[in-house]
Amino acid sequence: MKNFFYNISSGNPKALVMPCFASFLEGICKIVPAALIFDVINTLYFSFVNPEIPLNIERLWRVCGMLIGWTVVQYLISGFAYSKTFTAAYDASANGRAALAEHLRKLSLGFLGSRDPGDLTTMMLGDYATVETTISHYVPQLVSATAFPIIAFIALLFINWQMAIAMFIALPFSILIVWLSTGLQLRLGKNHVKAKVDSASRLQEYLLGMREVKSHNLSGEGFQRLQEAFARLMRESIRLEGIIGPVMMVAIALMRAGLTLMIFTGTFLLVGGQLTLPIFLVFLLLGTRVFEPLTMVFINYAEIRYSVLSAERIMQIRHEKPLSGEKNPPEGNSIEFQDVTFAYDNTDVLKNVSFSIPPKSITALVGPSGSGKSTITRLIARFWDVQEGRVLINGEDIKEVDPEKLLTRISMVFQDVYLFKDTIRNNISVGKNNASQQEIEWAAKQACCHDFIMKLPQGYDTPVGEGGCTLSGGEKQRISIARALLKDAPIVLLDEATASLDPENETQVQGAINALVKNKTVIIIAHRLKTIKAADKIIVLEKGKILEEGTHEALLEKQGLYHHLWRIQQQASGWRVQVS
Repeated sequence: MKNFFYNISSGNPKALVMPCFASFLEGICKIVPAALIFDVINTLYFSFVNPEIPLNIERLWRVCGMLIGWTVVQYLISGFAYSKTFTAAYDASANGRAALAEHLRKLSLGFLGSRDPGDLTTMMLGDYATVETTISHYVPQLVSATAFPIIAFIALLFINWQMAIAMFIALPFSILIVWLSTGLQLRLGKNHVKAKVDSASRLQEYLLGMREVKSHNLSGEGFQRLQEAFARLMRESIRLEGIIGPVMMVAIALMRAGLTLMIFTGTFLLVGGQLTLPIFLVFLLLGTRVFEPLTMVFINYAEIRYSVLSAERIMQIRHEKPLSGEKNPPEGNSIEFQDVTFAYDNTDVLKNVSFSIPPKSITALVGPSGSGKSTITRLIARFWDVQEGRVLINGEDIKEVDPEKLLTRISMVFQDVYLFKDTIRNNISVGKNNASQQEIEWAAKQACCHDFIMKLPQGYDTPVGEGGCTLSGGEKQRISIARALLKDAPIVLLDEATASLDPENETQVQGAINALVKNKTVIIIAHRLKTIKAADKIIVLEKGKILEEGTHEALLEKQGLYHHLWRIQQQASGWRVQVS
C-alpha cells in the first residue's frame, strides 16, 4: 500500500493527505443526517409506546432546523473536499508531466532512443490522465470507504453486537475474492497497456509515414500493422472488462448479502424482544451508507489496479539516473579522445578511438556511412557517455562536467533541422532566450536568412508549421545556423549541414557557416570532400576506427581511403544521364 501511494503521487505521498482527509470528512458528514433522522424516529417511537407522554414537538422542530442547517454545512464541506481532491489531482498531473518532460531532457539520448516514441507519448498523456483520475476519484474514495466501515463496525458493536456481526460477516469473504483476483487483473492490465502502447506507436508510424503510404498507394485498410494493433487493443479491452467485471459483481453481491443477513437477524431479534425498532432502523440506515462507498470501491478496483501499472511506468522513468557531473566546463576549447570505445545496444560503433583537436581549428570527419562520424560529435556534446576511454575538453573529462553547462559552450547544426511550431523569431532565439530584436536580426543577416524572412507575411513573427514544414530545407538550415550564431558558443559541431541542399542554397548556407565558425573550434562531418579541403585536419574513419589523419594534400599523397573517396567523387561529379 505504501508503494501504491508513493507511485500514484509521483513520489510525493504527502500531496494525498489533504484530499484523503477531505474525502473522509465528507463521508462522516453524510452520516450526521442519518443520526438526526434516527433522533426523529426515536422521538416518534417514544411517543408511540408511551401515549401518556405528549409528543415532543419542540424537539422535532429543533431537529428539523438542525437538518436544514447541516445541509448548508454539508454543502460547504463537499465543496471543500471537491476543491482539495481535484486541485491535488490536476496539480499532480500538470506538475508531473512537466517534471517528467524535464527529467527526459536530462537523460541520455541512448535511453530515449531505446524507448518507443509511442510508449513515451502514451505515458505522458494517457498514463498521467489515468493517475489524475485515480487521485481525484479513487484514492480519496478508497481511503474513506476503508476507514468508515471500520469506525462504523466498532460503533455498532456497542449498540448491538449481533446485528453488527451479521452486517459485516460477509465482507471479509468478498475482500478475499477481490484479493485473489489481483494477479489476474495485473496480468490482463499489463497486456492491455502493451496493446495500447503498440496501437499508439503504429498510429504515429502511420501518420508520420503518410507520404510513403500515399506514394505506394497503401490505403488505410491495407496498412495491416495498424489494423492488427487496433484489433489487439479491442480484444484486450474486452478481455479486461469481460473477465474482471463478473468477479467484481460476485464480490459486491457477497458483500451486500450482509444486509440481507442483518435484516433476518434484526427481524428475529425484534420479534424476540431483544431489539427495539429504532435500533433496527439505525442499522438499516447505516447499512446502506456503509456499503455504498464500498460498492463503488469494488466497482472501481480494477481501475485502481490499472492505475498502479500507469504509476509504475511513470516512476520507472523518473528513477532513471540522468547524466551526472557538477563541475563547470573549462574555459579552453581543445578536444581530445583517449581510447574511446562506444556501442549502441551491444553493437560497437567506435573502437579505441584516440585523436586531439587544438582550439580554434577546423577538423573534418569523413568516411563511409556507419563509420562513427556522427557518434563522435554526439559524444562531444555528451548526448551519450562513453563505455570506455575518456572525452576531454581542455584536459577535463566531460563526465565530471555538468551536462547543462557543457552545452552552453557547444553549438550544433544538424543535417535534419527541426523547428518548433512557433514564430521565426522564437525559433531563432532558442540560441539565446533573452536575445533582443537587434541581436536576432544580426544573427539572421549573418546566416543569410534575413531577406527571405522579411518577405514573409509577418516577417519575424511569421509562424512556421510543425518541424518547420512551411519552409524549404535551405531556409530551415539557415535559421538553424542563425540559432548557432546567436548562441556564439566556442565549439561548433556541423553534421552534414549542406548535404541535402541544392547548389544555390548550398552557396548561401556555406556563407552562413563561414560566419559561424570564425575563431571557433569546429568539427565538421561532410560527405562532399570538396567542402572540407581547407580544414586544418581531416580524420578518416572506417568501421569505428581511425585509418588516416592529416591535411587534404597529405591524405591524397598517402593513396589510402581518403584518396579513394576523393577519386570516386571526382568521377561522380562528371556523371550525366544518358538518353538513348
